[in-house]
Amino acid sequence: MTVVLSVLFVLCWASGFVGAKLGAGAAPVTTLLMWRFLLLAAVLLPVAWVTRKRGSRPSGRVLGRQAVIGALSQGGYLLTVYAAIQLGVNTGTTALIDGMQPLVVAALVGPLLGVSPSGRQWLGLVTGFLGVLVVTLGDASANGSVPWWAYLVPFAGMLSLVAATFIEQRSPAPVRPLAGLTVHSTTSAVVFTALALATGGAVPPADPPFWIATGWLIALSTLGGYGLYWTLLARLGVTRVNALMFLMAPVTSVWGAVMFGEPFTPVTAAGLTVGLLAVVTVAHRRPREQPAAGAREKRPRPVSRPAGGPAA
Repeated sequence: MTVVLSVLFVLCWASGFVGAKLGAGAAPVTTLLMWRFLLLAAVLLPVAWVTRKRGSRPSGRVLGRQAVIGALSQGGYLLTVYAAIQLGVNTGTTALIDGMQPLVVAALVGPLLGVSPSGRQWLGLVTGFLGVLVVTLGDASANGSVPWWAYLVPFAGMLSLVAATFIEQRSPAPVRPLAGLTVHSTTSAVVFTALALATGGAVPPADPPFWIATGWLIALSTLGGYGLYWTLLARLGVTRVNALMFLMAPVTSVWGAVMFGEPFTPVTAAGLTVGLLAVVTVAHRRPREQPAAGAREKRPRPVSRPAGGPAA
């Protein structure tokens, strides 16, 4: 079951980069994100209310923590991913830069969660970073119309998702998946509605491509991508789940080449191969994680709280 969930997670998370490309030409970033989360919140709020358990109402502190997680993992992460794609960065390259997340997580996981990656895992993570570097430099050289600083935008989003991941892992008590997703999506709806109103982009276009992209992002990227991300985080731990991020680039690059005609060069193929080797190295065996006292990974009870996906 875990393998199936992992495959679905990779596909759903990668779909976010493709969905961002679909919607990029139909409307401004804030418009697309505003309606994505307004519609999602409108569906989730009544469902979460009807299915709530008696006496399980979260405290204000818990809701506040979940709102911060949602703002970081959906607001900060998605805004930068969409902005990078609109600036001209290829979907595969954006996904690959986002794939550096495992290395950042591994560097922080020991000090913050008391989980020490093994030497083999470190080797895989560094190998994955080299694959990211190869593809990013190759794409930057081939795509001269994109400003160099545009490649820094996805890095900012990746750091935002990393921050959300660690805040979630340090949460003292579990939150029901549906309740967490509802808070995250409602928070994002408020954030992106404010941004859209401030920039004059609140009115959605009537064009079908906009609504197709919106539906795509709600169903696959948010419900599928973010839901499976937090679910697998509880099942596998931080290091192994984030190693799956190295697989987003191969899937997204092939997807982008087929749907949008994006270039798929030998340099891209080489970098993606390195990324695949990194995942195999990290996931070769179950890491012997020793969470620090109070770390959420130590809890046997699964906790899944969608914050984002998709991904983009």
